[in-house]
Amino acid sequence: MPKIYKPGKVAIVLQGRQAGKKVVIIKQVDEGTKDRPYAHAIVAGIERYPRKVTRRMGTKKIQRRSRVKPFIKIVNYSHLFPTRYALELEGLKGVISPDTFKEPSQREDARKTIKKLLEERYQGGKNKWFFQALRF
Repeated sequence: MPKIYKPGKVAIVLQGRQAGKKVVIIKQVDEGTKDRPYAHAIVAGIERYPRKVTRRMGTKKIQRRSRVKPFIKIVNYSHLFPTRYALELEGLKGVISPDTFKEPSQREDARKTIKKLLEERYQGGKNKWFFQALRF
């Protein structure tokens, strides 16, 4: 069977709290591990998307509305829906590892760095489709 979930691939979460949210695959584990004996992926996604900005808003309001709330999670393959899109993630690869999820402080640090990377990408105007909520 071909590998569908590769690092950088954009997917949609189908189950759980983040159902319907877009995520980027950071690392995939096809065979599973001892504590997670199923095929899963480490993903980073957007829990709260940036809001609409208009020209007449002030800079402070634009900054507030351009914030992104990210999440990191280990998700079973059966709860992911792959898309044809991909995202270049040079900065995301080294931030999250399987050990990140064992310590809450490491998880918080990883979330903060991902927030910074995603907000930079949003302000740069790259991949606008990734920063908009799904409408269905």
